[in-house]
Amino acid sequence: MRAQCARLRSVRASFDRPARGWHPVQMSSGIGGEPVDRDELRSVQAPLKDRYRADPTAAVVTLRATGTLGEGISCSVQTGRALAAAGLHPSTGGDGSLLCSGDMLLEALAACAGVTMRSVATSLGVEVRGGSVTAEGELDFRGTLAIDRDVPVGFRAIRVRFDLDTDASEGDLATLLRLTERYCVVLQTIAGTPQLRVEAAAAR
Repeated sequence: MRAQCARLRSVRASFDRPARGWHPVQMSSGIGGEPVDRDELRSVQAPLKDRYRADPTAAVVTLRATGTLGEGISCSVQTGRALAAAGLHPSTGGDGSLLCSGDMLLEALAACAGVTMRSVATSLGVEVRGGSVTAEGELDFRGTLAIDRDVPVGFRAIRVRFDLDTDASEGDLATLLRLTERYCVVLQTIAGTPQLRVEAAAAR
C-alpha cells in the first residue's frame, strides 16, 4: 500500500527556524493540583521570567497533538486521562502533572480535522484506509507571563499535517485538503475572528 502525505497550510505564518518540541517531564519544583498562594506562584515563575528575559528563545515552545483516523467517520485523540484536569504548562511554572490548555486546543483541532477529513473522503468516495493527523502550535511564553507586551499571548503559528494511507491521486488529495480546511469547525474558528464576549459574575 502506498502511503501519501498531505499537508494543510498553516493557519498562521510559518517560521524559518525549526520547531522546539516539549515533552511532559515532571518538575518537582513546579505547581500541580495542590493549593498555592501568590507568593508561591511568584517564587516558581520568577526564575522562569528571568530566564526568558535573558534568553527570549527559551520561552518559545511547540505543543503537539496527534489523532488516529478510526473506522467509519471518526478520529481518536489521546488525552492521557479520562477527566481533563488542566493546569500550568511547565514553561510557566507547572509540574507537568496536569494538562496544558494549549495541548487541549490542539487536540480539539486534530480531532475535528480528522473527523472532517474522514467525512469529506467518504462523501467524495475517496478511499482512505487509515492515517494520522498532527496539529502543532508554537507559543512564546513571554506573552502570557507579561514579560514583553509586544509578544502575542496566544499561538503565533499553528500547523496541521495529515499522513494518509491512500492510493488517491494528487488531485483528489488536494480536494480532500481544500474541503477539510473549509469545513473543519475548529480550524475555521481559529483561522477566523469570531465574535467573543468574556464576562464574570460572583457566585452567590
